[in-house]
Amino acid sequence: MIALLEARKAGLYKLSNWPRNVVAGLVVGVVALPLSMAFAIASGARPEQGIYTGIIAGLLVTLFGGSRVQIAGPTGAFIAVLAGITAKYGIDGLQIATLLAGLMLLAMGLLRMGGVIRFIPAPVIMGFTAGIGVIIFTGQWAYFLGLPQPTGELFHQKFWSTLQSLGSTHWPTVLIGGFSLFILIAAPKVRWLQRVPAPLIVLIIATLLQTIFRFDGVATIGSAFGGIPQGLPSFEWPALSFDKVTLLIAPAFTIAMLGAIESLLSAVVADRMINTRHSSNQELIGQGIANIVVPFFGGFAATGAIARTATNIRNGGDSPIAGIFHALLLVGVIVALAPLAYNVPLASLSAVLFIVAWNMSEIPRVWTVLKRAPAADRVILVVTLLLTVFVDLVVAVNAGVILAILQFLRRMAQSVRVRTIEEDASFRLSRVEGPLFFAAVGMLESAAHGLPSGVKLWVLDLSRVSFADDTALQALEDVVKIAQQKDCKIVLADANDMVLKKLRSYGVLKRLGKNGYLKNLSDIETLKVAVNTHHEPLVATSSVSA
Repeated sequence: MIALLEARKAGLYKLSNWPRNVVAGLVVGVVALPLSMAFAIASGARPEQGIYTGIIAGLLVTLFGGSRVQIAGPTGAFIAVLAGITAKYGIDGLQIATLLAGLMLLAMGLLRMGGVIRFIPAPVIMGFTAGIGVIIFTGQWAYFLGLPQPTGELFHQKFWSTLQSLGSTHWPTVLIGGFSLFILIAAPKVRWLQRVPAPLIVLIIATLLQTIFRFDGVATIGSAFGGIPQGLPSFEWPALSFDKVTLLIAPAFTIAMLGAIESLLSAVVADRMINTRHSSNQELIGQGIANIVVPFFGGFAATGAIARTATNIRNGGDSPIAGIFHALLLVGVIVALAPLAYNVPLASLSAVLFIVAWNMSEIPRVWTVLKRAPAADRVILVVTLLLTVFVDLVVAVNAGVILAILQFLRRMAQSVRVRTIEEDASFRLSRVEGPLFFAAVGMLESAAHGLPSGVKLWVLDLSRVSFADDTALQALEDVVKIAQQKDCKIVLADANDMVLKKLRSYGVLKRLGKNGYLKNLSDIETLKVAVNTHHEPLVATSSVSA
């Protein structure tokens, strides 16, 4: 609702603003039609279920989401996950997983977790999206080449099964698929065709060819699914049970996480294009509502679609009006034009998905990262990509994030320094620079072990320590012990309020003894004199006792 209200405040519902938003919505609806059917088929669902998803999710995200130009529906990013769920649990399982994912997304939005998604590093996102692109591309070979559907559950099993069946290639199917792919690549380069969505051109031409020539053995929506039912979906309660819910919690979490990432990335792209700012939490709420409702009307998981959202903006869309008319066009198609989809060749839809896979993979960008990025980022990208393809998306994202965290900790630990600022035969002043946390404690211990035997007073300036965790505080105690074994007194100085509070609560100041902490480094001279004359240091009012 935030996006609707903001659009109203911005005056975007004025009559003068309607024409360009209506046109943008209709154009996006035309783009969404073949994509919705293609994504549905690739996900193991029927083609009309993709259209239902585009209608319901598209409308609900427009009404309840956090971006006024977001276009939602089935997307290529979901294909690898949804196809696996459908193969294992059936279409009912897919719809239950979608419902559960919607509840998770709604909870994430209500708990204001929209900002958490920003913490997933770019190499991880690039890795799993490129991996999904690989899965989509290879998964469409059977439809594109007219082969039997591959057997096996894992990627390498399906890939090997496809390779073994290449001898059964159906050449009329290949010709239609190849011609469709050629149009998809060439049409955007022809000036007078640039305003017409290339997938729509392919859909029309390929369907006309099959209708006129009736190529024997070419799989179509009619031959594979019996056509598309004419009319809107009816309400139907998913076959919920405790056992199914338990089994589908993990797949639902995958859908929720991927949906959150994809939708918020799409919203960020939209913000950059039209100079707006979306509400990430409201966007998750809108996505949650959409995914809760859509299974009751025959649909499946949906999220914000980056390409369709960008198409909306490029064609003049700047308000929720465009999203509403996108959904209305799909309603018109399913109500009035559904029978025309009977002769749509599946090979032409596979060609559309080839382009989607290429765009998702961002191969030029991945190649640039592999050539120029730091070695750690390259490893994270490659590991995430390979795990996405050969194991599982959840494992891939978890492993990628863990690797990224470990790399971040390594870099943070390397940034911590213990610098000697001043010293003489019996005194040393060292400044600790950087956060004191578990991965950086080795710096302190090394500095303590490196103290010369004649040093009687060691002052640690903490003015540049932003925070300290429990492990670092425990390490400080160990450093005190090491120094005491060398007959050296340690004094801490100039910590910020947060660090000082932790030093007190953890008992470090108590272990340091009287005058073990200085507020002001100017009192160092008094300490040096006292230590050199073998008196207990007596520091004036600037000292803090334990």
